[in-house]
Amino acid sequence: VTTLAASGDLTANNFAGKNRIINGAMVIDQRNAGAAVSTAGNFAVDRWFMQRGGAAVFSLGQSTTVPAGFYNSIVATVTTAAALGSGEYYDIQQNIEGLNLLDLNWGTANAATVTLSFWVRSSVAGVYSFQFRNSASNRSIVYNYTIETVNTWQQITQTIAGDTSGTWLNTNGIGIGLIIPLGTGSNFTTATTGTWQAGNFNASTSALTTWQATLSNTFYITGVQLEKSSTATEFEYRPYGTELALCQRYYYRVTSQVAGDYIVPSVYGIAATQVLGSVEFPVTMR
Repeated sequence: VTTLAASGDLTANNFAGKNRIINGAMVIDQRNAGAAVSTAGNFAVDRWFMQRGGAAVFSLGQSTTVPAGFYNSIVATVTTAAALGSGEYYDIQQNIEGLNLLDLNWGTANAATVTLSFWVRSSVAGVYSFQFRNSASNRSIVYNYTIETVNTWQQITQTIAGDTSGTWLNTNGIGIGLIIPLGTGSNFTTATTGTWQAGNFNASTSALTTWQATLSNTFYITGVQLEKSSTATEFEYRPYGTELALCQRYYYRVTSQVAGDYIVPSVYGIAATQVLGSVEFPVTMR
């Protein structure tokens, strides 16, 4: 029997599946094929959706403006500018399924540390925020980061100690919500950063840049990675088919190569005026 010595960096978090974010490189866009959306709750690219409540309007869509090593990002663009009211909010979100977070053990004494990393650029320099919150929106943590130079890509990394309190779902419900605010009224801000808090969720600090107040302002993000680690590692660029299948757990679109055609894999008559057909899901859906 020959014993082989292990080599390489065994401490690096480089295993397949390390990234708990789905479609972090913004490549999959089944719904819109690159077109932007501007309605609250709508998904731009797969798994990423927008929320807004207020007089301002922004669109969110797929872009090819990217940092080196990426092909797509999502871009938010102010289409109707307005001052920020106390009860208003504008943000980009992804909800992570609890079943994909079982090993984090959040809500227990064994809560694991995670690291969030992403690439970002904006036409407005200044202080921005991101937030994690639980399904009930009664546990949250907020961090600030600074975009130093306008229209210039920079990578943001932040290590977060797991929450040892609260209820974090380990079901197919929302395990962790990642919120990236672009405008947050005073009703939803906090003065505390880097500390888990109870009560109503706090989306950002009052230092958040006033992004939505000027027409055509832009904000880009890509390469979003959340990993069980105390350091950020290289972005996990999964094969296209793998990333598509992960997205199809939540949404898939039946398409045809011929206009007006519908794909029905199996159909048969059950009466003079009735047929029964079926469409097979490509993956097990949530």
